[in-house]
Amino acid sequence: MPGKQIRKLSLCLQWSITPKPWKWKMLSDPVCRLCGSAAKQTQLESNFGRDYILCGNCKLIRMAPQHFLPREKEIERYLEHNNGMQFEGYKEFLTRAIEPALKHISKKMTGLDYGCGHSPTLSKLLIDEGYNCEDYDPMFVENPLDKKYDFIFSTEVFEHFFEPHREIQKICDLLEAGGILTVMTVLWNDIKRFKNWYYTRDPSHTAFYHSETFDHICEAFGLELMYNDGKRIVILKKN
Repeated sequence: MPGKQIRKLSLCLQWSITPKPWKWKMLSDPVCRLCGSAAKQTQLESNFGRDYILCGNCKLIRMAPQHFLPREKEIERYLEHNNGMQFEGYKEFLTRAIEPALKHISKKMTGLDYGCGHSPTLSKLLIDEGYNCEDYDPMFVENPLDKKYDFIFSTEVFEHFFEPHREIQKICDLLEAGGILTVMTVLWNDIKRFKNWYYTRDPSHTAFYHSETFDHICEAFGLELMYNDGKRIVILKKN
């Protein structure tokens, strides 16, 4: 074989077996918005055109902030939800959170539906059963939040937090000692499925929690885990 052809073949073989250089990509959000860790942060991708970061410390997956919806778009998105007492399916959906929580609350207590949405429903269901429950939503329902509550429900709310630590601290500050916090948010459990997970399709979903995330939340905010169905309902007690 002529010398030039041998040299060309050698170069081709060398290129084919030499690994391509690894391209370092700076994290768009290098510090976890829940636990504050800057270590073990992994950039993820979604098929829906948005970037996410997994915290290896607390297992929170957060949306990169450049994808956060502006407030007016958030409101538009929330108004698309079929929420309200006229929707039987929605009322049945909320009972998934109410039923396990009833074991931990009483009719003598005063509660709050934190993030009740544009058509408060959970509080009405509780009131119909003889419980006391107020409403609050930062976009739709004003409440001075100038007192503490014996129990708080936060259904389909945690996944919308831009700043999970700040928002969870705010909720905990509203709870009496011994108070009950019931959270409804779909938990992730398999990182391999996250890329195509239906829960990331909603552009207003910015934070995704693992069961281990709630272990961290308990430790960080002085809470005790009372119940976790491993899917979407978590009940916590303030120490």
